[in-house]
Amino acid sequence: MRRRGQIIVVVAAVIRQGPWVLITQRPDGSGHAGRWEFPGGKRDPGEGDIEALRRELREELGIEVVAPRMIWQEAAGRLRLRFYECSYPPGQRPRALVSPQFRWVRCEDLPSYAFPPADERLVTALATARVGRPGHRALRKRRGRRVRSPSQTGRF
Repeated sequence: MRRRGQIIVVVAAVIRQGPWVLITQRPDGSGHAGRWEFPGGKRDPGEGDIEALRRELREELGIEVVAPRMIWQEAAGRLRLRFYECSYPPGQRPRALVSPQFRWVRCEDLPSYAFPPADERLVTALATARVGRPGHRALRKRRGRRVRSPSQTGRF
């Protein structure tokens, strides 16, 4: 049980497929209901960040994550948010098991979605390609070809 004033560690996944990033919608009855977020949740007592991230992604999306790498930290009151870029094995498909829905959106479109205030700096950094993979460059427009999301191509 958490005591009043105790620090709460929250871990979340930044899952990208090319120019797309996966976001989930917060369910009714939760704080910031209806807003969008990166999937994840609170770390349980005695649990490490990676262990908590893997548990949360199994519970929320039914996927196993691989190669998590911390890319962002944020403090918001008693919350300590830690964001990990990660992927999942080929052949797995995320499913909205807890959230009303999830979406694959272009990083540059993230600011058009309503996120909790604690996520806003990360959202801006992702949208402007100021955080992420080492050597990651901003997406260039492909001539004459529309870039499709992972959900449209069936490649996850």
